[in-house]
Amino acid sequence: MTTGGIISDALAVDLAVEPVRSLNQRLHAATDPQAVRVLNPAGRHSIAVGLDGDHTVTVEGHAGYYCAGMNQRATVRITGNCGPGLAENIMSGTVIAEGNASQCAGASGRGGLLAIGGDAAARCGISLKGADIVVRGSVGHMSAFMAQKGCLVVCGNAGDALGDSLYEARLYVRGVVSSLGADCIEKQMRHDDLERVRALLDAAGVTDAGAEEFRRYGSARKLYNFHPDNVGSY
Repeated sequence: MTTGGIISDALAVDLAVEPVRSLNQRLHAATDPQAVRVLNPAGRHSIAVGLDGDHTVTVEGHAGYYCAGMNQRATVRITGNCGPGLAENIMSGTVIAEGNASQCAGASGRGGLLAIGGDAAARCGISLKGADIVVRGSVGHMSAFMAQKGCLVVCGNAGDALGDSLYEARLYVRGVVSSLGADCIEKQMRHDDLERVRALLDAAGVTDAGAEEFRRYGSARKLYNFHPDNVGSY
C-alpha cells in the first residue's frame, strides 16, 4: 500500500543501524524488484546509487551528495532535501525529490526523469545528455550549461547565464530569466513544445502550471564551429 508516496509494506532499512554501503549492495545484488524504505538518512551521501533494476526506494528524510546517482530503471523518492549531484548521470527510471536540491542536480543525465519539488541550486542539468528535469521551483545560475540533449522545465525563475554554451537541449521557463548564457536565445514555442511540456508536467505531478505559461530557450548555433569573431564568447 502507498500512502503519501511512501510504500507502507516495503522493507525498512534504518541507516542509523545499517551503513549505506550495505543498503546499496543489497539493492545491487537483488535479482527481483525490491521495495525499500530508507529510514534516518540524516544527510548521508551516496544513498541508492548505481541501481539497475525495477526497484522502488523511498528515502524518508534528507539525503547528502549523489543520492540516486547513475540510476537505471529504479524509482527513487526523497521526501526531504538533497545535497549536490542528485541523480547525477541518471540513465533511466525516475528520481523524485520532494524538497530542494543543491547544485548540479541531474548533471550529465542521459535518460529518465528527475522531478524536484522545490528549488534547485546552481548548474542544474549541467552537461545534460538526454534526461528530462522538471523543477517546480526556481534554478540557480549556469543551469543547463553545455546541455546537449533532453529537457529542463523550470516552473519558477532561472538565475544568470541560463543555457550557456547550449547544444540541442530544450529549456522551458515559466518565470523570469535573470540572463541568458553564451549562444542561448529565446525561441518560438511551437505545438510540439506545448505537448512536450504538458507531458513532462504531468509525469512530474505538477498540476498548478500550464504549458502555455512557459517560454522556450535554445541554442543560436553560432558557436558550433570556431570563428575568430566569436573568440570572446568561448
